Amino acid sequence: MKFLYDLLPVILFFGTFKFAQNRADEAASLCNQWLGSGFDPTQAPVICATAAAIVVSLAQILFKLISGKKIDPMLWISVAVILVFGSLTIWLHDEMFIKWKPTILYWIFAAILTFGAVTGKNYLKSLLGKQIALPENAWQTLLKGWTVFFAVVGILNLIVAYTCSTDVWVNFKLFGLMGLTLIFTVGVGFYISRFISDSDSEGKLK
Repeated sequence: MKFLYDLLPVILFFGTFKFAQNRADEAASLCNQWLGSGFDPTQAPVICATAAAIVVSLAQILFKLISGKKIDPMLWISVAVILVFGSLTIWLHDEMFIKWKPTILYWIFAAILTFGAVTGKNYLKSLLGKQIALPENAWQTLLKGWTVFFAVVGILNLIVAYTCSTDVWVNFKLFGLMGLTLIFTVGVGFYISRFISDSDSEGKLK
């Protein structure tokens, strides 16, 4: 359930873009009415999608604040990035800003992990250490793996953004990035399972 909650802005961005794409003239009219002026039908789908993603992201923060739930730092970062780059997209009528958003977010995560490593802290271990018991070398491998993954998918997003149409990029944003993350996460799960199996075996021998 949390996975879908975290993906809600991305899913809504995709759905709004596809819906507005089929009604480009109406979408442009709405954009010019509510978001400024000078939006044409070719720009409207991504502008509407960006506005929808901003609104739902802010709503997620508001919902957690009202319900008294702890807000994950990653959610704060994600909302801040989409608010900045989404607002620039709408204000400057330039879709490249929102296309940069996933890359900036992934690179921020990579930078945080790198900063932790440089200062002698493994933030993955701090986050998951109470749930999973792993040897130190495994935590270091996971740290390096996730750091490289975030850096690489950030580059892949820019490649698609600059070489493909907006429609292709929107599909890649949902299915490509999510698929790559899922595949990598499954791979991490297999890697971790080796140590869990070894730990169980040692426990049975004792």
